[in-house]
Amino acid sequence: MTTTSSSAPRPMVEVRNAHKRYGALEVLKGIDLTVDRGRIIAIIGPSGSGKSTLLRSINHLETLNEGEIFLDGVQVNAPLTGAAFERHINAVRQQMGMVFQHFNLFPHLTVGRNVTLALTLLKGMSEAEAREVARDQLAKVGLADRMDTHPARLSGGQKQRVAIARALAMGPKVMLFDEATSALDPELVDEVNLVMKQLAAEHMTMLIVTHEMRFAEEVADEVLFMDGGVVVEQGPPAEIFRNPRQERTRGFLRKYLA
Repeated sequence: MTTTSSSAPRPMVEVRNAHKRYGALEVLKGIDLTVDRGRIIAIIGPSGSGKSTLLRSINHLETLNEGEIFLDGVQVNAPLTGAAFERHINAVRQQMGMVFQHFNLFPHLTVGRNVTLALTLLKGMSEAEAREVARDQLAKVGLADRMDTHPARLSGGQKQRVAIARALAMGPKVMLFDEATSALDPELVDEVNLVMKQLAAEHMTMLIVTHEMRFAEEVADEVLFMDGGVVVEQGPPAEIFRNPRQERTRGFLRKYLA
């Protein structure tokens, strides 16, 4: 695996000069980002600004046209090919938990099996060991009593909490949330946000793409405002939300904080 070399404390996530194009459309235009371990970064901006593409690129669900991405010093998009790259990226992804807008649970499996599947297949745990981990993580999200329930019997908020428990069960170094509450009814949003607040209190490194400005202001250490494939402005929540420097930021926030 390709690694960074520096005597300074190593960031948990580092993005260098990230470019992503779809034909003539350039979605990311030279993004640079450094996330220290234990920090929570909220990424805000209008639809189509490149937020989700950036997050998906960190997990190599999107392939950059240019640039480098590192997780804890290891280059995610390492210059490898074929089976060597597949082994590399599978190992790296086990260290990143990602939660999407939609829950992506297997409907034919119980909640417990949804959580244990990767533990048994990828980490080689016994079923008994994996179930113990699943119970612990489901308890963390308030669903310890749903181990043997199928997803169809859960609310949307409960399904998303199972998805978070499944990601946490792998013991990730960083959690990536891509609009994790946008598919939920408003009354279910708070229960998912509460789980993320608990993770923030435990100093889990997180990157959170969100349209919920109040939540971002409350939970994040730093806020990035993206528009047109670039980071227009970034800084502490109090600075971004109370005294943004850029007119593009002010115009965006007027729509959400009026």
